[in-house]
Amino acid sequence: MSIFNIKEFYKKYKYHLIAWSCYIIYEVFITGLINKVFGQTGSYIIAYSLAITIFYTHSCLFNNELNRKKKSILFLTIPILIIVEIATYTLLVFLLRHIFSSLHIIKLNAPITFDRDFIASNIWRSLYFIGFATGYVYILKSFEDRKKVEALERQSLVTQIEKQALENDLVQSQNNFLRSQINPHFLFNTLNFIYNDARKKAPMAADAIMNLAEMMRYALKRPEASEMVPLSEEVEQIEHLINLHQLRTANTLNLKLEVNGDLFGLRFPPLILLTLIENIFKHGNVTHSTQTATIKIDYDNNNLNISTINMVNDVKGKQHESHHVGIDNINKRLANFYKDDYIFRYYKDPLNRYITEIDVPVVNPMAKLNLNQ
Repeated sequence: MSIFNIKEFYKKYKYHLIAWSCYIIYEVFITGLINKVFGQTGSYIIAYSLAITIFYTHSCLFNNELNRKKKSILFLTIPILIIVEIATYTLLVFLLRHIFSSLHIIKLNAPITFDRDFIASNIWRSLYFIGFATGYVYILKSFEDRKKVEALERQSLVTQIEKQALENDLVQSQNNFLRSQINPHFLFNTLNFIYNDARKKAPMAADAIMNLAEMMRYALKRPEASEMVPLSEEVEQIEHLINLHQLRTANTLNLKLEVNGDLFGLRFPPLILLTLIENIFKHGNVTHSTQTATIKIDYDNNNLNISTINMVNDVKGKQHESHHVGIDNINKRLANFYKDDYIFRYYKDPLNRYITEIDVPVVNPMAKLNLNQ
């Protein structure tokens, strides 16, 4: 055994070694002082090697029996186990004494006989250590049970804390939900009041309020960014946005929205169309007298094509490169939804126009339903 293994063994069984050392020293000296004579070294080796052996043997076997699923047969197996251990212990004492005597390790004053006194003394000695081993197993079991109880209590506490946290989150979510219901309700009621009040006095302002309210209503009910939305609703928001800008600029915009094909039932990633239109208003020249900014949406044969054309706004050095943040965002969103099955082009032509083109496959579920019927 290496030094490392000896250290590991001592570290693991340190308390066992200390306990046995104290017990052996105590018993040897007490017995020696009482009898006024100490035994032979060989006799001590036989006695304590067998004592340690029966102690750990019974501990292991008894613990295994307690761990068995069929607890009802313990009253049969435990007595049989003890009887076998006592018999084995007695026979080993008898054999080892003869062997040690023949090897002249110990000297016997009289030959060993397998009589009643010999058997009784060894039964008592073996039962003595079997009792210690039984108590040792129950002590270990009690420690294990205590650890299990403590682990269950900790788990129960963690569960209660998690449950309380979930309840707090639920209350917070309910409060947020109520606020989300109250605030938009208040907002739309207020906008509706302003719209009705302004409709007679300032029709243009009333139209602007109505368009803004519709866009806000759509934004509040819009699904998660990972879900597609009806394309017709996105087109409707574009129309509201165009109307707002027309009202803001007193109808001076030179911009046209053209939709070809039946969009009913088609779904498309949200925000892409709005991002394209916002880029036109932010970076394009939409008041050019001869060059009309156009937004064209074509759907035919399960293919959707979206294109925009607008003059680049060169005022104060604003070039089309300013589009890149919105353009990159559109490209990422298309890739998320369509993987490699899409075409997205954007470029500036010789006439100083900025052009974007999106081409994606879109299957109309309503048309598919009609075919099945």
